[in-house]
Amino acid sequence: MHPDTAALKRTCRDSEVAGFHQLCRAELDHFRDAAKAGGSLIVGCTQEAARFAEQAEGRSGKLEFVNLRETAGWSTEGRQATPKMAALLAAASEPTPDFPFVALSSDGVILIYGCNEVAIEAGQLLADHLDVTVMITKPAQITPPATTPFPIVQGTIRNAKGHLGAFELTVDGYSAPRPSSRAALVFEAPRNGLTSRCDIVLDLSGGTPLFPAHDLRDGYLRADPRDPAAMLRTVLKARDLVGSFDKPKYINFTASLCAHSRSKLTGCHRCLDLCPTSAIRPAGDYVEISAEICAGCGQCAAACPTGAASYALPPADALLHRLRAMLLTYREAGGSNAVVLVHDVQHGSALIDALARHGDGLPANVLPFAVNEVTQVGLEAVVASFAYGAAGLRFLLRARPLHDIAGLSQTIAMSDAIVSGLGFSGRPVATIETDDPDVLGDALRAIEPAQSVERPATFKTVGKRRDLLRFALHELHRVAPAPTDVIALPEGAPLGAISVNVDGCTLCLSCVSVCPTGAVRDDPERPMLKFIEDACVQCGLCQSTCPEKVITLTPQIDFRAARAPARIIKEEEPALCVRCNKPFGVKSTIDKIAAKLEGRHWMYPAGEKRLEVVRMCADCRVITMSEQQFDPFKDVPARAPPRTTDDYLRQRDNKD
Repeated sequence: MHPDTAALKRTCRDSEVAGFHQLCRAELDHFRDAAKAGGSLIVGCTQEAARFAEQAEGRSGKLEFVNLRETAGWSTEGRQATPKMAALLAAASEPTPDFPFVALSSDGVILIYGCNEVAIEAGQLLADHLDVTVMITKPAQITPPATTPFPIVQGTIRNAKGHLGAFELTVDGYSAPRPSSRAALVFEAPRNGLTSRCDIVLDLSGGTPLFPAHDLRDGYLRADPRDPAAMLRTVLKARDLVGSFDKPKYINFTASLCAHSRSKLTGCHRCLDLCPTSAIRPAGDYVEISAEICAGCGQCAAACPTGAASYALPPADALLHRLRAMLLTYREAGGSNAVVLVHDVQHGSALIDALARHGDGLPANVLPFAVNEVTQVGLEAVVASFAYGAAGLRFLLRARPLHDIAGLSQTIAMSDAIVSGLGFSGRPVATIETDDPDVLGDALRAIEPAQSVERPATFKTVGKRRDLLRFALHELHRVAPAPTDVIALPEGAPLGAISVNVDGCTLCLSCVSVCPTGAVRDDPERPMLKFIEDACVQCGLCQSTCPEKVITLTPQIDFRAARAPARIIKEEEPALCVRCNKPFGVKSTIDKIAAKLEGRHWMYPAGEKRLEVVRMCADCRVITMSEQQFDPFKDVPARAPPRTTDDYLRQRDNKD
């Protein structure tokens, strides 16, 4: 490596920067001295993180590690990578908030589900470590074991739910073997609909997985029964799943912000459509998220239009702070044409490491940005990246992702529409889907950076994702190469307007009562429907609730909306009470009701004053009815008495 320590010192103005040749060995005393001092300490090496952490044990200040070797120094462009090194150090210096955990507990009760002797073999390997039950689905000729250290039963799992420590399985065709089984297991009469509970499920059936996105379900292990090595790996994993485990609580959920449903009419269902593990389900007007099942893909938080679901590892504002520090420092250190490479640790970091060790390494203008899950990145982070001066952004994905990435695809489509619409050329936002480091290197070097902003934004804000998005969009529009006021967005975008067929609208204001953000409003003085586009999240509740079906959603971004007053969609003359002159409704609606009732309903004969009660407010209507001693049941034709059970029995006897 050839870091320019003097340049790093000039860029990292608030820090002391020291360079070494062999800090983890011959110069380890220098690290010990630095560790004794208070404050934050950042080490530009991850390979020897364990050694450094051991030497710094007991220090009070924060200790961070950042990989400057594989991500910057080990590259054919390593001598030009000093701005990138400064950027990575700046990003690492940003504080990361703590995140909550959820506890999972397993007593080691395991169900091994298979179709042949492989399941019994797995049970024998685990019998000394776990409480084993083997269930064989549709067994053929299975030789009975000489001894029965664990139960072997027959059954087919019809339904499965739960997680590590709390699985619940519905089993059909359940039966136990007869003790007298000789050459092959002979089972008793089967029973259906039985429930089995266990802590761990080891699926060796070779059939369809019991859970969606099964690789992400804690406690559910699966292997091909024809692959002995794969079976052995899952057995070793299962053996360790005993005890208590702390799992990150990836999503913070605020039910009061959720726009899923009102009055049993569905509005927003983005998170339900995107969740790969089915950890989200409807719960009345809102949804609920199972922290035990959630695998942390973050697509619900990235797509949630109101911010009801927010990612905690880290929160969206902390993610933006890291992006800001990285991109602004890179530019200040003399870097140009920055391309942000968003990747996860498990797949992306390993690929970058392989490219550095066996290939040309990352280009000097490619800034790796590690996140827990690539799919957690939302529209606000992409928009902010370009506002901070990025000339391109790439998401590094597996060749075969572990789960559906539909949410990320929607984010990219919206980002591309916005960034391209504001004058950024080429392909500003895209994915790189590969497991090959050489393919990654070729793809990065083939990028033609888009035109970046001349004077990057420097905003730093905190809050919910919706507020971050609004502010980032405003700043990007301010610094964009070719700002425009209105940009059409793909369907499903969390920004936009509504279109109302005013001829069919009756101003019933049902849409106002269900709008969760106050984007659709009324006026307390007059029959009026108003709309504030800046507050609209395109949840669709107004559209699904409208009895006349005259509302449609228009996904778009209007950069003038933040400063625009409420737009009047429809306004009518109020209906005034003919008795007290108080406004109580819409005049045109009351006139239509009166015209339909007069002379066509027995309560309102033509020419009588009784119809005036329709043109009265609720209070005056009651008073008038009382004064007239009006009986709504008078002159109503008598109806036959209701039939009873005795009447039906008598009718039956007469027929007999």
